[in-house]
Amino acid sequence: MTSITLKNVAKRFGQVSVLQDIDLDIAEGEFCVFLGPSGCGKSTLLRMIAGIEATSAGELRIAGELMNDVEPADRRVAMVFQNYALYPHMSVYENMAFGLRQAKTPKPEIDARVRAAAQTLQIEPLLDRRPKELSGGQRQRVAIGRAIVRHPAVFLFDEPLSNLDAALRVHMRTEIANLHRDFPEASMVYVTHDQTEAMALADKIVLLRAGPEVRTRGSIAQVGAPLELYHRPANLFVAGFLGSPSMNFLPAELVGADADGANVRLASGETLRVAVDAGGLATGTALTLGLRPEHMRLAEGSDSQAIRRRVRAVENFGEYSYLFLSESSDEPLIAKISGDMLDIPDAPIALHVDPAECHLFDTKGDALPHTTAAAPQAARMD
Repeated sequence: MTSITLKNVAKRFGQVSVLQDIDLDIAEGEFCVFLGPSGCGKSTLLRMIAGIEATSAGELRIAGELMNDVEPADRRVAMVFQNYALYPHMSVYENMAFGLRQAKTPKPEIDARVRAAAQTLQIEPLLDRRPKELSGGQRQRVAIGRAIVRHPAVFLFDEPLSNLDAALRVHMRTEIANLHRDFPEASMVYVTHDQTEAMALADKIVLLRAGPEVRTRGSIAQVGAPLELYHRPANLFVAGFLGSPSMNFLPAELVGADADGANVRLASGETLRVAVDAGGLATGTALTLGLRPEHMRLAEGSDSQAIRRRVRAVENFGEYSYLFLSESSDEPLIAKISGDMLDIPDAPIALHVDPAECHLFDTKGDALPHTTAAAPQAARMD
């Protein structure tokens, strides 16, 4: 059993609080991604699991055993760093074997482990080369291979793809996903600021907050499966962080609610139906309406569930277009529409808004619960 448990974990550097109130369970064999903006403490949290950083408070357990005072070498974890951290004067083989030699592993076992890892990562022809003779992707494979040979209970990845170009990052994402399948009993914890990596790889995302508010900085904003965070964000921070372009936020006022949803009035005077439970709120309550750009489509006829704006600009990408629409605030409303659109400045447009794909947030920034009818539907593969 290689589960990871953090209870009331905190990290402080002097008077500066970097992480606070971290309660988290990572199951055996789970691929957990720490996601968040720069400065939210995700790499620090990973280094605490590795034992490179000490906890300032709370308990950290791996496989049920308290790890607060256990040395990194005794935690059965292996870490893959952002900068590869390969020894330049050693061959690929020697880099992968180094940790095992330090642990006084018998030579035949070292050779077997190194060659098995090289075969898994398809770097057998590179074993005699030195790091300077390798590409970035090959160096990252060697760094992963050095972790594999240790047979760890936990793999830790600290932004391992950030130094690679876009095409190679996509390829290496697949390699890491395959590694997870090859080692199903090992837990994997992966740090990134790239939401695409998080959505593609994670069984569970831990989204951490940053920002000026001391009360919430370095805390967990939401934990859940990738699509859970995307379709059902718990608060404005999660809703705004996930998605590109990010969710549109419009000021709204509650004008009525029943068991199936709520009616809200926008600053433009339009009234929309939202499949959200607002039964406990009074008419006139100030709210924030959240609309993802991809959840709007061109309206037909006199659609009562539509917003009407004027087009500021259009960006065409072939498969889809971004429409930048006039809004009362300085920030435009952005819609993502399938296909190409003519860029006609100041042209009027009507966009249908599905009640089930709308979000409402209260004055504290917390999401109101969706009604049962608003559950997102998964596509079938027949």
